[in-house]
Amino acid sequence: MQHTAIVFLEFGAVLLGLGVLGAFALRVGISPIPLYLLAGLAFGTGGVVPLATSQEFISVGAELGVVLLLLTLGLEYSADELVTSLRGNATSGLVDLVLNAAPGAVCALLLGWGPVAAVAMAGVTYATSSGIAAKVLSDLGWLGNRETPTVLSLLVFEDLTMALYLPVLTALLAGLSLASGAATVGIALVTVSVVLVVALRYGRFIEAFVASPNSEVLLLKVVGLALLVAGLAQTLQVSAAVGAFLVGIALSGQLAHDTRTLLEPLRDLFAAVFFVFFGLQTDPAKILPVAGPAALLAFAGMITKLLTGAFAARRAGIAKAGQARAGIALIPRGEFNIVIAGLAVAAGAHPDLGPLAAAYVLILAAFGPLAAKLVQPLITAVARRA
Repeated sequence: MQHTAIVFLEFGAVLLGLGVLGAFALRVGISPIPLYLLAGLAFGTGGVVPLATSQEFISVGAELGVVLLLLTLGLEYSADELVTSLRGNATSGLVDLVLNAAPGAVCALLLGWGPVAAVAMAGVTYATSSGIAAKVLSDLGWLGNRETPTVLSLLVFEDLTMALYLPVLTALLAGLSLASGAATVGIALVTVSVVLVVALRYGRFIEAFVASPNSEVLLLKVVGLALLVAGLAQTLQVSAAVGAFLVGIALSGQLAHDTRTLLEPLRDLFAAVFFVFFGLQTDPAKILPVAGPAALLAFAGMITKLLTGAFAARRAGIAKAGQARAGIALIPRGEFNIVIAGLAVAAGAHPDLGPLAAAYVLILAAFGPLAAKLVQPLITAVARRA
């Protein structure tokens, strides 16, 4: 009884604190993700007031946060959109992959962390935060701009790449043999392919099963299906996150929109818990020694995303102002980057990987939206002169 009371007290304090931080972030116009990470650092190992009793409960909430994040991300796209994006933006997507995965991999190798940590760091530096990027586009009124479809197509390409990358990373982190690793990757590729085919040809049957005029029933069906598939994917050593993402892809149209609307508050709650949990696992004292590499890596990440956005927008025939906006919108890192780092930390890839990733995401999640706001007047002035 006493244990339960302490869990409630600690978890309640965490949620209330996150609410206060979220309100502050809204007031100053920044992403709350860096503040959530800082909260985790403050109450984790080596923090000001370490949480002892509720960490296990928070860890379960964090796993739910990952599943819901990826589920709602999958709901953003239909199978048709993914296939179309893959065909039409393959070149820009590959440039994005090479330019932005390379800094993380090179950094890990230069620091002597080994090839497995290099693969993990490649993922940490590669993916843009879809959530923060979408908020930047919305807040600054860029949704109607010509470059926005190009930015969104790159985000879709990154999400699809992640669906293939995560199983590979999971196999490497598990220390599987070449044969076992190849089998895991093969299972992942087959799974993604089967889900896309099923979604394209038989998606209406899945939607008919899930659909309900009652929001409570709809929510229970979708979340239950996502957790079942996530658990099955985890059993196959593919990744629970990939499983949830694929469930989201299988739903489309009005059903996907309704489900996304219902899930948003639940997703935001557990996503916040996830960022806090990652911070709880990171010792603040270990961030200072990697602050230099993290700052250099963040600077490189800004440059490579600017180049990526400019290249993709130029291929679409967009002027320089639009190219600059596309690059700036791609700068923020957040959800996927922390998910990847969390997997690597849990597997013991390298003790400094978590602190470096945390510092990297803190810088870019905070600086990306701020840079967009500061640079917008300059871009507008240049566009008018042109």
